[in-house]
Amino acid sequence: MTPEPSVVEHAAQTERAHIGRSVVIKGELDGSEDLVIDGYVEGKIELRDHTLTIGANGRIKAQVFAKAVIVLGELTGNISAAERVEIREAGAVDGDIVSPRVAIAEGAHFRGSIDMQRKGQAAKAPLGAAPAGSVPRNGV
Repeated sequence: MTPEPSVVEHAAQTERAHIGRSVVIKGELDGSEDLVIDGYVEGKIELRDHTLTIGANGRIKAQVFAKAVIVLGELTGNISAAERVEIREAGAVDGDIVSPRVAIAEGAHFRGSIDMQRKGQAAKAPLGAAPAGSVPRNGV
């Protein structure tokens, strides 16, 4: 007898939309479930509470806002992710990333900047400035 998948696994499988290889979307894409893109999307993608996976055949030219972004294909544009961004071995990203956690696999392509500042974290003091509340050295 094969064990039944857990409720969580089943829910994760049923709440994932898929855009196939032959689909082309130009404009804004907004959703309230996890999304896998294997086609072409140009514009803006908003999945703020969900995961966006760009499949191996996915080609994206968009500003991306999501909880998590996993890149196996190509993404040109900036990414803002609340939890994490992963660029897998064959993945490619040309754009800036803002996320508290970023993973770039060996063999992946990345060109841009990364800002890993967590929400609510105070901005860094300028180089050479003393931290607030610190005692100066030598009484100076």
